[in-house]
Amino acid sequence: MISHRHHWALLALTGLVMAASLISLGRNLICQCGYVKLWHGEVISSENSQHLLDWYSPSHVLHGLVFYMVLHFLLPRLNTGWRLVLAGVIEAAWEIVENTSWIIDKYREDTIALDYYGDSVLNSLSDMSMMVIGFIIASRAPVWVSVCLFIAAELIVGLFIRDGLLLNVIMLLYPLDWIRQWQAG
Repeated sequence: MISHRHHWALLALTGLVMAASLISLGRNLICQCGYVKLWHGEVISSENSQHLLDWYSPSHVLHGLVFYMVLHFLLPRLNTGWRLVLAGVIEAAWEIVENTSWIIDKYREDTIALDYYGDSVLNSLSDMSMMVIGFIIASRAPVWVSVCLFIAAELIVGLFIRDGLLLNVIMLLYPLDWIRQWQAG
């Protein structure tokens, strides 16, 4: 039987593989501006998704909530540690795909992210950490806490930047002009 330390080691290894993959895609380790900020709150900016935390960090917490729920129902016999590792692999894969030219161009064409040039490696690692936080919350808190957190995060981010996880998914899969116009203000 594998201990929880091994699950955390596999999760860390997943993060390292993701970072190496992002570097091989030409992603910058940190913001091209040359410094690291804890929080960057300006969405329409070349520094968006370049620092540790930004307005899209809550959506990665929500990834963790969703991954926990889906994996809990799809793989109920798999222990939580292995589900966390699997969630980490899924998140890392998304971070890699999200930083390909194809997805970056799609964001720039179909959403309000005109100045989006992909994530820094630091931001992607932070996004993965946010997913882990969401997963841990979902694994330990009552379901109603996860549901309330999901709704609150979507409403708060939606009010402040006119975006969020659900809007991001809609605009990536099936862009709607009326949403783009609303997001543009």
